Amino acid sequence: MYKICSLFAGVGGIDLGFLSNKKCKIVYANEFDPYAVKTYEKNFKNKVDCRDIHEVKCNEIPDFDIMVGGFPCTSFSVAGYRKGFDDDRTGDLFFEMERIFKERKPRVIFLENVKNLVGHDNGNTFRVIIDRLEKAGYKNKISYSVLNACEYGNIPQNRERIYIVAFRDVQDYEKFRMPMPILLKKTIKDIFDFDNKVEDKYYYNDGKYKQEMIDMLKKDMDDDKTVYQWRRKYVRKNQSNLVPTLTANMGEGGHNVPLIKTKYGIRKLKPIECFYAQGYPKNYVLPEDMSDARLYKQAGNSVAVPVIERIANNIINALKANDK
Repeated sequence: MYKICSLFAGVGGIDLGFLSNKKCKIVYANEFDPYAVKTYEKNFKNKVDCRDIHEVKCNEIPDFDIMVGGFPCTSFSVAGYRKGFDDDRTGDLFFEMERIFKERKPRVIFLENVKNLVGHDNGNTFRVIIDRLEKAGYKNKISYSVLNACEYGNIPQNRERIYIVAFRDVQDYEKFRMPMPILLKKTIKDIFDFDNKVEDKYYYNDGKYKQEMIDMLKKDMDDDKTVYQWRRKYVRKNQSNLVPTLTANMGEGGHNVPLIKTKYGIRKLKPIECFYAQGYPKNYVLPEDMSDARLYKQAGNSVAVPVIERIANNIINALKANDK
């Protein structure tokens, strides 16, 4: 059994991807956001350490083989502040991961972040991350790639992310390969409910919003096979029939609200549908006493679970091949 230490666990998307392999077990999870912790613990057996990671001592973490984490990406994302390591709020969090993996030297380190991490600060930010991994004992044993969920996860969402896998042992590294592209078979019809009426609060009806906006939505949303966005002054149709990249500020108005046309009217996605668009299973449970805004944020901050699953399986297969 391969033991997983999950940092910045969020609502458990990376953990779900690894747990799809029966050889994996989560032995430690850390997440600072109490609302994300509540959602996580509704779906996993293990309890979450919800302390600030700065307070977590290395010797307090149980033995583990694989460290996983999608350290907060606001500092590097196009939609965020793009301050990188200079962000006073989240810029140092990668170095907290480094503090732990330098001392504990796990067999594998798995990192996920926004595509923009690669080019941030003319590539200096990414070079620092690779340099710190190399100095910790993972030199020449690091694989990384930018993968799109619609090409590598059979998810109809346009979501490009950088995935980094570092190995302590060269034998494991040589057995590992990033997954190859797969055919996209799922459509938005497979993950969103077009046939049944949902709660009234999700519909864009006359009198609920500015009439000019309602009129434009009714005029321009003429296709029930794709997803739209209200971009403050116009309606944007996603020509690829994919869900646009989900963000943490969905549901708060503005230009980030994905919209669909159903036989009951135009509406925004429900929070659980946003989780489905990330590849979460149908049995994933959301807290009933939590605001939609918090749930949208959790979905937008999460990961494309099937992409994680494919990478995780390749990691475990590499380890198993050498353990034989």
